[in-house]
Amino acid sequence: MNNPQAGSPDDFMKTFMDGFTQAGGDVGMTIVSHPGQPSGPDEKQITERARELTHEIARALAADGPEGWERIDAVFAWTVATQAWNVIYSAQGRGVRAEPPQATLLLVQEQREVAAQLSEGPWWRMRIVLTDKGEIQTDYDYGDEPFPDDQLFPPEAYQADLAEYPRRRLPVWLAAYVGHEGRQARPPRVAAEQSRLDRGKGVRGEVSTTDFPVLPLLWARWTAIAATYAALEVTQGPRILPSLAWFETTKRSGSTLYVLPGDRAVISGGVWNSPELDAAYNGEAPMPELYAGAPDWVTDAVLNPRTASGLLSFCYWWENGRWYRGESPSGPGLALACPGVWTSDVTAEIITGALAQATGAPLSDQDRSAVATLVAAAEAGVVTFETITAAIDPARFDVDAALNQFTLAGLRTFVTAPPLSRVDAIEQVRAHIVDKGSDTTGYPLDQLTADRIESGWMVYVPTQPGEIMLGRAIYYIADDGVIEASSSSVPPAVYIAGFTQRYRARSV
Repeated sequence: MNNPQAGSPDDFMKTFMDGFTQAGGDVGMTIVSHPGQPSGPDEKQITERARELTHEIARALAADGPEGWERIDAVFAWTVATQAWNVIYSAQGRGVRAEPPQATLLLVQEQREVAAQLSEGPWWRMRIVLTDKGEIQTDYDYGDEPFPDDQLFPPEAYQADLAEYPRRRLPVWLAAYVGHEGRQARPPRVAAEQSRLDRGKGVRGEVSTTDFPVLPLLWARWTAIAATYAALEVTQGPRILPSLAWFETTKRSGSTLYVLPGDRAVISGGVWNSPELDAAYNGEAPMPELYAGAPDWVTDAVLNPRTASGLLSFCYWWENGRWYRGESPSGPGLALACPGVWTSDVTAEIITGALAQATGAPLSDQDRSAVATLVAAAEAGVVTFETITAAIDPARFDVDAALNQFTLAGLRTFVTAPPLSRVDAIEQVRAHIVDKGSDTTGYPLDQLTADRIESGWMVYVPTQPGEIMLGRAIYYIADDGVIEASSSSVPPAVYIAGFTQRYRARSV
């Protein structure tokens, strides 16, 4: 190994190894670990043995590393049935993956078996970070948060591990992962059967008047937030697709809103640490009847994908101008999984905060007023390009992406296209004339000019001084790209009036 401060490679390795073997094993090291807390002499001895084995693993990783490594990042994911690992050696900001030898993996296995005797039980993931200065950090993961997809095993692997090492409780996500047994699935046949049974028993959905705003306002506010996050190019944020709104948080809570024909909708999702699901999976509480009284069209097709993992914690449906629910929570049980759609002020505050974070400065009163106007316009269905650009700076952010969100939402909006530039107007008219094969004799296309009119441009080749030509071609191009051909025989003021009316009719 090459380290200018440690002398020869042998000298460095001796110094590194000494960091684990001198007085108590902690000289020259920073140890951060999270095994079970010792509760007596026996557990203290077990803790010490687990610690020693971790040091042995670190020494083995150091000895097996390539020459010149500066940092080692090792993650081991483990159950009695399946194991996986990822070991990266880094130097000068570049990393290379290495396969640990079988001897090192046997040490990891032994360390986990020893750790299994502690009050926390065996870990499912262990992370070791080493530096070439002899510092080591270890973290043991007991599943408090969901594992990365590439370190998540099939449910059977965890079920086998739980059979070997029973635990008092599991994190909600993992308890659902290994034990949901498809109980939240609602395919069409099941939905129809449950709906018929509910009607026969007189079970009806509970009317909800305070949990969500009425559907048009909910959809408009969600769209306004989604448009802002799209303009800011924030991938983790609300988005709108045709008839679908979705939202996911970094804390793995989220929801979807499906809008259906016939003034119907379904909003459903999950709070990742739902107390109701915790009681059902880890205790003896029954699974919440989220679909109690739901109509037969509330199926998997319009439910949040969490149904597949057993982590759906709420479901509401909209029909007959009202929201209904089964045994779904309200208040905090919803807020963590939904964007800020509860009131106009909350929505405006969410947008204001996102813009302030993106610009790195608080918004002025004028900017805040523009945001409030944008939210009000979305709710009223009169969003225009000018309304968007007043709230979201087009020089800094992608306002076209914001406009696209309003367009995809299919709101009853008046969304105007952004003004076409003079250069684009001339180029598009020139291409139109060429494509049509029009006779351009005496009409040199390289002399085309454009005058701005309401909703577009008037494009033409000007006459020379003293030249009089009747019926000279004039082209009108709207901001949405539609081109109309006319001539100087029709007074521009007359033609522009009809041209503008036709553009407005297309934009509604």
